[in-house]
Amino acid sequence: MTPPRVTVVGLGPGDGGLVTTQTLDAIAAHQHRFLRTERHPAAVLVAGATSFDDVYEQEDTFADVYAEIVDRLVAAAIEHGRVLYALPGSPLVLERTVRLLRADARVEVDVLPAMSFLDVAYARLGIDPVEAGVRLVDGHEFATAAAGEAGPLLVAHTHANWVLSDIKLAVENASGDEPVVILQRLGTADELITETTWADLDRTVEADHLTCIYIPRLGSPVGAELVRFHQLTRKLREECPWDREQTHTSLVRYLMEETYEVVDALQALDPDDPTTDDDLVEELGDLLYQIEFHATIAEEQGRFTMADVAQAVHDKLVRRHPHVFGDVVADDAETVLTNWDAIKREEKQRTSVFDGVPISQPSLSYAYAVQRKAAKLGFDWPDVHGALPKIAEEAAELVEAAGEGDRAHIDEELGDLLFAVVNVARHLDIEPEAALRAASRKFRSRFEAVEVLARERGIDLHAADLGVLDALWDDVKRARRPG
Repeated sequence: MTPPRVTVVGLGPGDGGLVTTQTLDAIAAHQHRFLRTERHPAAVLVAGATSFDDVYEQEDTFADVYAEIVDRLVAAAIEHGRVLYALPGSPLVLERTVRLLRADARVEVDVLPAMSFLDVAYARLGIDPVEAGVRLVDGHEFATAAAGEAGPLLVAHTHANWVLSDIKLAVENASGDEPVVILQRLGTADELITETTWADLDRTVEADHLTCIYIPRLGSPVGAELVRFHQLTRKLREECPWDREQTHTSLVRYLMEETYEVVDALQALDPDDPTTDDDLVEELGDLLYQIEFHATIAEEQGRFTMADVAQAVHDKLVRRHPHVFGDVVADDAETVLTNWDAIKREEKQRTSVFDGVPISQPSLSYAYAVQRKAAKLGFDWPDVHGALPKIAEEAAELVEAAGEGDRAHIDEELGDLLFAVVNVARHLDIEPEAALRAASRKFRSRFEAVEVLARERGIDLHAADLGVLDALWDDVKRARRPG
């Protein structure tokens, strides 16, 4: 019995003039014909063919697309005995469905050679790929397939601008000035060749299914980890039910939680114990995931990508460090901060000194920030000795308000007292949020010691009065007091 057979032909890189006679004969010899996609100039040569374009619409990943196409082809070959499978370019160049077909024991596969986009690309670029040592890379696997490479690289499957963004993001230390050639619709009447730079790779043209790029040389090798992480974030967004439901708003609480956990890990660092780095690495990773998550949501909405985030902060830091990247002289940190604020004011064109102060930050930090802004305009005590008496003044007003029993007035005076304490902290160059957090940690640690001491003495804290608690507290303080 003759085994089911699939004959695979390539339709070349452009219009019908680049299709081989052997391929045309094979098309004519087969009654049952299939096309990977009708989105190709030479697809009209395969009359009456069944297209797999619907598979691209219904499947979530390219891996699923390729698997489904192969299953349909095998089923058709088993039913009809032999079928023709036509695809763009050459069946031998970056065609995963052909790889899967050849590995499928249910069918025999004949692959006819065809002209690929490579031939036209190298002709337009005017290079000999062997002498130049050009490496061909799949754009979907750029971060890993090109890891360690600095060029020259010809990158295929760059069918969308988000793919170009991922490629750009993969090169961590690119200067942005590296030349790139974008080749589109090679071998057709609409052929377009565009020279651009690495910085503008994903915003020079609108990429389509007939787009590839040539990278002559990069300043540094491709880095895999950040893009691999970005790809993971996108996959979770596509396939995890919880991740799919999240929005910018729903993720705010997690962003704040992860930020505080980073702070905890930083404060727990021990210069003499390298193992304390492990927690910081983990928490920084968790925070980075939140940033990636927000960028992925924005990418889905067509608003911006992670590459835009990275480029924006890169360019901002360059602008605000003219003493590093320009001819401005700044010999001390104070001058750097002065220049930074001046550049920031010019960029933002703000009408108030308080514009840009995040109101969602913790209250102590917010108070610290608005005081610092006002102080830059000269509205401030000359030193801590002017700020300290305000604490006693505000405390007295709080006592008076408490005596009146007016809840709103009490809240107002308590806020004024806390604001005065923050002012003193600022004059002493102490970050109040960190100071209060340290005091809270100290209190918690001491009270946990009180709980231990109570258990040792058989005292039920829930039944103990304040005198017993005070005595335990004093014992703990004495035990911890330096000798």
